[in-house]
Amino acid sequence: MLARRRFISCAICSLAGFAATQVGGTQAMAQGQAAPAAAPTGISRKVLGRTDVPGDKYVAILMEAEFDGGLKVARHTHPGIESTYLIAGGGVLSVKGQPDRTLAPGDGFQIPPEVPHAFQVGGDKTKLAITYIVEKDKPLATPAPE
Repeated sequence: MLARRRFISCAICSLAGFAATQVGGTQAMAQGQAAPAAAPTGISRKVLGRTDVPGDKYVAILMEAEFDGGLKVARHTHPGIESTYLIAGGGVLSVKGQPDRTLAPGDGFQIPPEVPHAFQVGGDKTKLAITYIVEKDKPLATPAPE
């Protein structure tokens, strides 16, 4: 049986115009209110919290994301650090300059700022807990060339 694959550019943060400090949208999502736009098919995400980092430049965003099996999160970058813990499911993480890494529940990883990376979800639904420490007023993610 062929696995159904869907390519989603920056799936985690593909809300139209979703910036780290978007007024209203991010705050509403952090308070459990509706997101400003629907997530692409096969993806659900919820902002669990948003905290300004001391100083005026960065914000910390805590997010939960779920991906249907077989999805490919296209190569992208973030304007800060991504720290992720795999709760359920699995897949293959590709980070520029590193060998591909197969992830299973209980695994974690960190991506430095502006480093291109992608994720191929395995056959099962995958759930992640993600913390971003990113520059304010910049898009949470930007597509990166393959």
